[in-house]
Amino acid sequence: MSTKEKTYPSHKTAEKQEEQRQLVLYNDDVNTFDFVIDTLIEVCEHNPLQAENCALIAHLKGKCPVKNGSYKELLPCYNEMTNRKLTVEIK
Repeated sequence: MSTKEKTYPSHKTAEKQEEQRQLVLYNDDVNTFDFVIDTLIEVCEHNPLQAENCALIAHLKGKCPVKNGSYKELLPCYNEMTNRKLTVEIK
C-alpha cells in the first residue's frame, strides 16, 4: 500500500503578478527642481519634504526610487510622469 502526499496549489502565480517594484526617477538637465517637486507631490502623493529630498537625491546620484508597489499600481504614476516629460522607469 502506498501513501500519497496531499499537495496544495501554489500561490506563486499571484505573487509574481503582485511582485513589488519601484518607480525610479532619473536626473535630467531639462526640468526644474520646483517642477519635479510639484510633480512628486501631485502624482506620487509625496509630502513637500519627501518630494524635495527625492529631487535632490536624483540630482546628486542620478536616480532615486520615488514609489513602491505592484506594476499595476505604479503604471498610472509612470504614465503621468512621462507625460510631464520626466524620465522614470518601473524596475
